[in-house]
Amino acid sequence: MHFEARLNELPRHLQSLLQSTSPETSVAGLSRRSFLKMATASGFALGCYPMLAIGQDAAAKAPAGLKPTEQPGAFVQIAKDGTVTVTINRLEFGQGVQTALPLILAEELDADWSKVKYANGNNHPAYVDPAYGMHLTGGSNSIAHSYTQYRELGARTRAMLVQAAATQWGVDASGLRTEKGVVVGPGGKKLTYGELAEAAMKLQVPEKVVLKDPKSFRLIGKPTGRLDAKAKSTGTQDFGIDMHLPGMLTAVVARPPVFGAKLKSVDDSAAKAIKGVKAVVRVPVDRGGEGVAIIATGYWPAKQGRDVLKLEWDLGSVEKVDSVKQLASYKELAKQQGALKYNDDVSKIATAPHKLNAEFSFPYLAHTPMEPLNCTVAIKGDKAELWVGAQMPGLDGFAASAALGLKPENIAVHTQMAGGGFGRRAIPTSDYVVEACNVTKAAVAAGLDAPVRTLWSREDDVKGGYYRPMHVHRADIGFDAQGNILGWDHVIVGQSIVSGTPFEGMMVKNGVDATAVEGMKEPYDMPMRLSVHHPKINVPVLWWRSVGSTHTAFVMETLLDEIAETTKQDPVAYRLKLMGDKHPRHKAALELAVEKSGYGKKKLPAGRAYGVAVHESFSSIVAYVVEASIKNGQPKLHKVTAGVHCNLAVNPKTVEAQVQGAALMGLSMCLPGAAITLKDGVVEQSNFGDFVVPRITDMPQVAVHIVPSADAPTGMGEPGLPALAPAFANAVARAGGKRWRELPFKTA
Repeated sequence: MHFEARLNELPRHLQSLLQSTSPETSVAGLSRRSFLKMATASGFALGCYPMLAIGQDAAAKAPAGLKPTEQPGAFVQIAKDGTVTVTINRLEFGQGVQTALPLILAEELDADWSKVKYANGNNHPAYVDPAYGMHLTGGSNSIAHSYTQYRELGARTRAMLVQAAATQWGVDASGLRTEKGVVVGPGGKKLTYGELAEAAMKLQVPEKVVLKDPKSFRLIGKPTGRLDAKAKSTGTQDFGIDMHLPGMLTAVVARPPVFGAKLKSVDDSAAKAIKGVKAVVRVPVDRGGEGVAIIATGYWPAKQGRDVLKLEWDLGSVEKVDSVKQLASYKELAKQQGALKYNDDVSKIATAPHKLNAEFSFPYLAHTPMEPLNCTVAIKGDKAELWVGAQMPGLDGFAASAALGLKPENIAVHTQMAGGGFGRRAIPTSDYVVEACNVTKAAVAAGLDAPVRTLWSREDDVKGGYYRPMHVHRADIGFDAQGNILGWDHVIVGQSIVSGTPFEGMMVKNGVDATAVEGMKEPYDMPMRLSVHHPKINVPVLWWRSVGSTHTAFVMETLLDEIAETTKQDPVAYRLKLMGDKHPRHKAALELAVEKSGYGKKKLPAGRAYGVAVHESFSSIVAYVVEASIKNGQPKLHKVTAGVHCNLAVNPKTVEAQVQGAALMGLSMCLPGAAITLKDGVVEQSNFGDFVVPRITDMPQVAVHIVPSADAPTGMGEPGLPALAPAFANAVARAGGKRWRELPFKTA
């Protein structure tokens, strides 16, 4: 009950926060902020609680009897040699946040960037997202929400160092300046941050600080190499899967072939005979199912043990999904109006000079991060530690406490570097974390006093969920000879991602899951009636990189392109006309992509055509102008030019890499074979042999151009994905191919 009570608070907090706060909280709003100081053997440490009230509420729920000034919530540590270690309150899984956040802090600190390092945070309340009040790496929010937080941390640290130097020299602090880890005083006297750290930590943390004018930035906005580049390029970077603890055991789990099924019988005699196998135990798995864990001295004996298990499953009580039948039922449902998101007058469709009726379908998609899922759990008495690459370590900690029957404050979640995720490591159910806890608990019950690392193979994850939901769209559009849209009647069918999760209260309104409709209509001014059906299906679903925009952008941008073609208008000019003057950021991104691509000026080789699309997600806009052709019936993407508007680019190198990676993932949605299908309730794919991802030969040239801006940064983890597929499809159509109404492309 304790767990449920606290877990159920999350939606209310989130809802309240989103209604009442913004990431750019002003300095004037700091009265409720708390600051921490602590000394360490290596030097000086400064930490602070999040800016917003919810962060302090969460901190107040930290271990009883522990005063705020005693909590080790450090964000900044300065060693005697001047090394600055910045703790990041996010998961690093390829997006570069472990470089960007220290960069932001180092800017205001005036640190020597060559001496800046990073450290991973954990599930301590200090590390919650300052806007959402919970631990979260997702929604492309890391930089957007922590930009001011980390700038202020840097500014406060710098102010304390300056005051320490002023005291030592007996001068007024206002006459001192800083540069690259040094305080400079009268007559050119200098003291390094390392020399001042111990004295600075004894000072009161200033409540008000003045942040730099962006015009004086020397780090922010400059292309900067990543702090993890060397480790990753030399193969020395550790990820969660590399966790090794003394005496640690490894487990793999045999899961039911159909989601939620239970065991009828188990014959584990052959498994127990394999050298290295320590125990074979039945464990609960996600969706009320049951599985068998083989716990061994390593992955190989555990897998061998699983391979020889003789299992009989009870499949009679679970729904067995068939993708073909499911798609047919979705198409029937799309003919009916669902729960309304928009309800504009669309009566003019009936008398419109031109009409367009279209039906789209999108399959389930797997996340397939390069590093398969894993979680290591160690139980000691009434406490437990977890090592996992978690996007929501706080929520995972709560889930672990429930699974283990321990108090939440007795659960420590150590966030590990993760090898990709694309949404799979942000699970409201904490499925693989809970499973790992159950496995370790069963191991302890079996007499094994050891930490246990539970590993998933890629086949386990592809066949064992979660997935981007299958969707069907149906659109009826009326427009005139100038392309003016007189009415757009639209229905979406797809499972809700958040129903039944702690996010439902915030994200489902009037029966509409906000993630299913994001990206519809905007930024175009048109009368639209949009409704949604959310059927209940026995397939676990989850956000996939860029979430709802993975399907809505394709529908919107290909249909608009078709209207432009029907009315014989340039697709760029047509989009700009529809945007009007209300969307300058969209306009700037599109015009930059057009300018840099040569669109309208450069003649393409025979057989090639341009394709255009623009889309906003997570407050950033990415426009693509692509070049594509058709050869032997196969679409080929040759070149991609991106125009990006993400406000201030903290590290342009990271933005470029994010867009390139997202474009490649957007391409993956188009390739034949990129679909998850089910027959008799069983997922038919298992690995990259039958779930296609782009190969090197599929990769086009990708040029990324960023619209200059000094405004506070918006998100960039996901916005590069949505517009790629529609731009590609539009180019193929203009190269003589058909108008695609489904993904992936079916070229056979």
